[in-house]
Amino acid sequence: MYIKSLIVFIFAYLFSLLFGYLSLIYFKFGHLWLDVLLAHIIATLIIFIFSVFYRNSSLYDPAWSVFPFPVFIYLILYPEVEDSSFLRFFLIGLPITYYVIRLTWNWLKTWPGLVHEDFRYINLYETFGKFKWFINLFGIHLFPTIMVNICLFPLYYAISINDQPVGFIDWFFCIFTLLAVLLEHVSDEQMHSFRSNPKNRSLTMNKGLWKYSRHPNYLGEILFWFGLFGFSLSQSLENFWLIVCPLSMLIMFIFASIPMMDNRSLQRRPEYEEYMKKTPALIPFFFK
Repeated sequence: MYIKSLIVFIFAYLFSLLFGYLSLIYFKFGHLWLDVLLAHIIATLIIFIFSVFYRNSSLYDPAWSVFPFPVFIYLILYPEVEDSSFLRFFLIGLPITYYVIRLTWNWLKTWPGLVHEDFRYINLYETFGKFKWFINLFGIHLFPTIMVNICLFPLYYAISINDQPVGFIDWFFCIFTLLAVLLEHVSDEQMHSFRSNPKNRSLTMNKGLWKYSRHPNYLGEILFWFGLFGFSLSQSLENFWLIVCPLSMLIMFIFASIPMMDNRSLQRRPEYEEYMKKTPALIPFFFK
């Protein structure tokens, strides 16, 4: 069953990328990012069709990590300035590539196949009942796509219209963003190691990075998007308004993702309430 699920996954994403690319060729709105947005949405709709056909919206999960890479490739292939920098492409592409490979692999090695659907989606279906299709399309598929697209938008300024020489900002945010992905990577590996021991099934992970933050993997994820925003400042410091992009991601995690995961852990792990009192949600020593 897992092999069949993997084949479905590969075909779904190949078709989604193909239709997204065809959109970029045949539909032009006069602004490169509007073209990218439409392609992103069309690719998502293809995944939605597969999700409905196989009755499993977890097929969409890797879209979060898969789609940023083709967006990045498209931007470096079609810059809107003549004096674009290959070195800048490398500095931006390094953390993005690390992020995409790591997060996609993390999903693959924990995904049991089409026999399993994320508990969050099941809870949403149970909560909204007859509005399942609406929630599935707009809540599970399109909303996260729009969020990721918004957070990728600073790359338009960092890559497409950036003819400034490579400088400190580029190097700083390359290192910053790499460290953000590394934080997420180490956090996930520590959790995988903890969960691999059957004795820990009903216990709370409070060791390693998880001793200082209840969601260090989320912290790494959020910092990654702030890092992508930072690259836009190399084009102009006036692009600071683009900080609203990663801030939108931060708000989503604070008011949606974190409460959802905390509530689930409270139901499954008796000592989690005490852990919440002692351990901040994201930043060590702050904002419990």
